[in-house]
Amino acid sequence: MSETATVGGGCFWCTEAAMKELAGVNTVTSGYAGGDIDNPTYKQVCSGTTDHAEVVQIEYDPTKIEYSELLEVFFATHDPTQLNRQGPDVGTQYRSIILTHTAEQRATAEAYIEALNDHYDDAIVTEIESLERFWSAEEYHQDYFEKNPSDAYCRMHAQPKVEKVRETFTEKLT
Repeated sequence: MSETATVGGGCFWCTEAAMKELAGVNTVTSGYAGGDIDNPTYKQVCSGTTDHAEVVQIEYDPTKIEYSELLEVFFATHDPTQLNRQGPDVGTQYRSIILTHTAEQRATAEAYIEALNDHYDDAIVTEIESLERFWSAEEYHQDYFEKNPSDAYCRMHAQPKVEKVRETFTEKLT
């Protein structure tokens, strides 16, 4: 049994690395969604003219991890109050976004954000949209942190998120 979740919280390398730590997650694919053009390239998305966000698509076993648990990790590993940026990455392609696959996912995401609002000084700006189409990113983006653990960007941004998942969500790890 498998279900799909799609989220974006800044650079997809970081989100992918964090989500891959979780038991019940079968695959995590970096890609693009939420924009206007078909089959976008990284260069096009980075130009800021496509309206696509860097996202990850997560195939998971709902008997081992629930959608709400994926949201818990998602919100713990990025700042949902930053508009169109995460850390050093600036632009609409780095926005906080949840792309839902079902009405149930939408309701869960809306309720989750509503419950989180009291935990932040600033408003949560995470968008919730229905997923229309997901485009896989180029192969060199897949498993980027795993393949490039000594990359300076990965050490500064992905590694702390992976460590946070390992420390905070020990009961959910693979």
